[in-house]
Amino acid sequence: MPTRKNNYAFIDAQNLNLGVQRLGWKLDFRRFRVYLKEKYLVTKAYLFIGYLAQNTNLYRALQEYGYILIFKAVLQKKDGTVKGNVDAELVLHAMIQYGNYDRAVIVTSDGDFACLVDHLYGEGKLETVLSTHVETCSILLKRAAREKVVFIENLEGKLAYRKK
Repeated sequence: MPTRKNNYAFIDAQNLNLGVQRLGWKLDFRRFRVYLKEKYLVTKAYLFIGYLAQNTNLYRALQEYGYILIFKAVLQKKDGTVKGNVDAELVLHAMIQYGNYDRAVIVTSDGDFACLVDHLYGEGKLETVLSTHVETCSILLKRAAREKVVFIENLEGKLAYRKK
């Protein structure tokens, strides 16, 4: 069987970022992009993220690291917190791009993606699901991904941000 060389990643940025923070460390997005390329042969990494005007420097840096940003408008709650649900956009892009990639890497712990993961798995198009933590990963997502779920909690040494 030939080595897959054209895998795409679809990343739920808020789920990833908050999940890693709950583990007590900060993700180095530059190192994570390299990891996706080297470990999973990801040629395109779509990062689904809420848009806030004050974060333009962050967005520019993420693009320089090699991510393709897909923005979602965010809603600001009365308590000042913001919410930008990217689920529909991630699923839509995974299906729009379906014929362009060999396999998909889905980065989330959210059970709302179980139907997408189950479909990709059944079609032989799922490379892996990267979830932050075994205990916070949705049981629905674990069932859909079966043996193809990997937990980022075990990758702190490779992926944690370190001040220079």
